[in-house]
Amino acid sequence: MKDVKKNGLEAALKYAKKYDGFIPKKIRVSKKELDDAEKNLNVKIKNAIQTAARNIQAFHKKQIPQSYKIETMQGINCSREFRAIQNVGLYVPGGNAVLPSTLLMLGIPAKLAGCQRIVVCSPSKDGKISSALLYAAKLIGIIEFYKIGGAQAIALMAFGDKKIKKVDKIFGPGNQYVTAAKLLVSIDVDGCQIDMPAGPSEVLIIADDKGNASFIAADLLSQAEHGSDSQVVLVSTSSSLIKNVTEEVRVQLEQLPRKEHASNL
Repeated sequence: MKDVKKNGLEAALKYAKKYDGFIPKKIRVSKKELDDAEKNLNVKIKNAIQTAARNIQAFHKKQIPQSYKIETMQGINCSREFRAIQNVGLYVPGGNAVLPSTLLMLGIPAKLAGCQRIVVCSPSKDGKISSALLYAAKLIGIIEFYKIGGAQAIALMAFGDKKIKKVDKIFGPGNQYVTAAKLLVSIDVDGCQIDMPAGPSEVLIIADDKGNASFIAADLLSQAEHGSDSQVVLVSTSSSLIKNVTEEVRVQLEQLPRKEHASNL
């Protein structure tokens, strides 16, 4: 963190090479890469990303707060105004799994809020970013995307560089190194704000006999597949639902590319 704060992008790239084996020609994702991702991505995956984006947008649209002004007494005007954070940094993990869902869930609210500049960082080992991730970025209109991850990416966004302007707040999950880096920049006078220190993925589902076993199993597996430290729990008053969910988990698990991670469930 100290090195990146002092030496900027040069130091960040040094650690990208050390920890990810990434020796970049260009760190910023080009327009061609975004266009190629859209062109080459499987139609089924594109449709899934579009559906998720629509649902996320519909939900977060309802959250937009309204500014207001009121005259409490004659000549006394009080108002409350909401303003978007101008520069935000979004961190999308990419070590164990590619998470276009994370980009959608961070980027869409930022767009709806009216953030003027949205920066995305995600790790790359071979100089490439997943087509699914790039397509999600293009779909929601994000163009400033850097191929760098880990603590070095957090430091780069928080402290900035001559070529990359610092951000005002960083959002997004990550491993223990990313979490530690976020905590450090949040207490540094030259750093920036953060959303929160995110721990391992976990979910608790409470359901009765009206629960949809297929949906519940999918929710459990979607968290379990994040990693071996993920924790998922189902609490139910219905033994038949528990039985049905257990069977659905078994069936869906076989279809998951990351079933070896999710099988800890």
